[in-house]
Amino acid sequence: MATKGTTYLGIDGGGTRCRARIEDENGSVLGAASSGPATTRIGLEKAWRSMMEATEAAAAQAGLTREDFARMHAGIGLAGLGRRGAEAALNEIAHPFASVIFISDGLAACLGAHSGADGAIVVAGTGSVGVGLIDGREIRLAGYGFPVSDEGSGADIGLQVVRLALRAADRRSELTPLLSEVLGAFDHDPYQAVAWSEEARAADYAAFAPIVMRHANQGDPVGRRIVERAADAIGDLLDLFLARGIDRLSLVGGLADAITPWLTPDLRARLRCPDADAAAGALLVARGRLDLPKRETDHERASKFRV
Repeated sequence: MATKGTTYLGIDGGGTRCRARIEDENGSVLGAASSGPATTRIGLEKAWRSMMEATEAAAAQAGLTREDFARMHAGIGLAGLGRRGAEAALNEIAHPFASVIFISDGLAACLGAHSGADGAIVVAGTGSVGVGLIDGREIRLAGYGFPVSDEGSGADIGLQVVRLALRAADRRSELTPLLSEVLGAFDHDPYQAVAWSEEARAADYAAFAPIVMRHANQGDPVGRRIVERAADAIGDLLDLFLARGIDRLSLVGGLADAITPWLTPDLRARLRCPDADAAAGALLVARGRLDLPKRETDHERASKFRV
């Protein structure tokens, strides 16, 4: 059944999955759904299709029709928004909504985690990035994209284990249970792994991260070294925010729970549970509760928030 009221859409578009949530004027959830990856790295057209697929599924759950989109204000947090020309190209897309504001998925996660207040998050998922808000400024650390950046992410963990598995296949290093399982995914044929790597994306590498975590927790020496390295990278980002005077910290993303026990006791003690998720942060933007001026630079931007 269609509605004549104003609605709000929050989208969390990530490298593995896209989530959409629709709320009414009172903040009640009307519908929520998910779809495949939504990141500029798979192409803007594919990312937009994924976002619309999730939106249309959430709208169907809410009993809304396409006509209702004209009264729907959208806030969209999207992975890879910082890529050159991406935001300008997205703003040129003919959309069906009353309004659309694009922000990075990291900023959406930070806004959701701290309800728009000062604080910082480190995302440990398919990719990794640190985003902080302090005194009206947005601070962004790392997150330049896989494979040149995103240390400590699922994709980075997957890349490391595939590399080490190939070394073990050549008998250049010990073949541990972890590396044997990874090689088994390629029928123990290094050249099959090479062929796979020529087409593999970040999400494909990240699919190996749960395997690495499982073996690390079981004591596999290679798995432990990979996870310790990832935890050090995540911990470095958290430490940098602490050094800048941000002490309200959250770790979010698909690997957050798995990587937390590998952080130092001091950092674990400083972490707080996020208030809400990235879709909630995008909804704050959709509702016009935050004033987001143009970014001053790529990775340290001024933002003026009205909460």
